Amino acid sequence: MTVPHSVRIAALVLATTAFYGYVGQLVPQKEVQPPQETVLKADMTTADMVKIGGELMVGKGLCLTCHTIGKSGALRFPDLEGVAARATTRIPGLNEIEYFAKSLYEPDSFIVPGFNPGMPVINKPPIGLTDQEILCVIAFLQTLGGTPTVTLQTSHAYYKAPGATPAAPGGAPGNATPTNATPAKGPVTP
Repeated sequence: MTVPHSVRIAALVLATTAFYGYVGQLVPQKEVQPPQETVLKADMTTADMVKIGGELMVGKGLCLTCHTIGKSGALRFPDLEGVAARATTRIPGLNEIEYFAKSLYEPDSFIVPGFNPGMPVINKPPIGLTDQEILCVIAFLQTLGGTPTVTLQTSHAYYKAPGATPAAPGGAPGNATPTNATPAKGPVTP
């Protein structure tokens, strides 16, 4: 007795589907949740900002998807170990806060030698960090080879903090003249 051709094809399709369904169940599954909303309070200390900045780099900011801290070898983007010490000398005339701000708001404006461009703009979708969240990330980056000095009242060329007084560009942290300031956005509560 011969089995019709269409029945053999149907049996092959069912067997193949069952096999790949079984193999698919053997692969570990990871549930990815959307990032938690970050609530920034107006009276946060620099230490609080450092903690939140580290959480943002791992979570919502997705920084450690491509960057590493303390690793060497073939890397997609530069390792961030000691980045605060290097930031003051990367671009002449920019202090570390201005360098970090430029690197986050305009990541293709300066490419570390040996690496290709490709870092997304952090304050726009799909990542979309707020200006205050970016200040927290800068505070965390300052701890990698330096001392954090950023507060929520810190201004830089891309953001003018409410109530900050403008000064000469590249001046003291917290007093840079905004050239492309954006209004404060995101949940900042007193």
